Amino acid sequence: MKLVFATRNTHKLDEVRAILASEDLELLGLDHWPELGEIPEDHDTFELNALQKAQVVHAATGLPTVADDSGLEVDALDGRPGVFSKRFSAEGTDSANNALLLRELDGVVAREARFRCVLALVWAGGARTVDGRCEGAIALSARGEGGFGYDPLFLPDAAPGKAMAELSADQKNAISHRGLAFAQLPALLDAVNSPVDEAGDLKPA
Repeated sequence: MKLVFATRNTHKLDEVRAILASEDLELLGLDHWPELGEIPEDHDTFELNALQKAQVVHAATGLPTVADDSGLEVDALDGRPGVFSKRFSAEGTDSANNALLLRELDGVVAREARFRCVLALVWAGGARTVDGRCEGAIALSARGEGGFGYDPLFLPDAAPGKAMAELSADQKNAISHRGLAFAQLPALLDAVNSPVDEAGDLKPA
């Protein structure tokens, strides 16, 4: 089965291909459709952004499409950076985003946070979403050489004493927000062969 993943992020593609390695799927990134421009992400929730991306790409390709919106929620920052995780700093680079996060948490003792990933699947018969969460805290300084984004600063509860960037790919996929969300994808894909929703296409569950 061909499935479009609405991203050009090679890190995400590699992670998801590893997560879904046992499934009979051909996962295609947006590089297969260079004519598609930037996909909008202009909502204020992960769910609505994921649905928007999946709907746009499904309409353009005609194939079942999965999209995610993910980010970091820090309790001491009232849930920021949230949907703005990729563009938290003015520069929008991983290093600048991490540096800004550390500045904003300077002197803060309670550093609880979570990575969240909302996954949307859109096909001709409708749409469904699932949510994956990885609870943890923000470190005082960057650690590890792996991963990307905020991984060097995130200390997952499920791997005590380690930053996400210090975990192997298999270890990360087993506990990460994206891994937990995409682990639910095979069950979602069962709906692709279901009848069209009576209320029409593109209605979230």
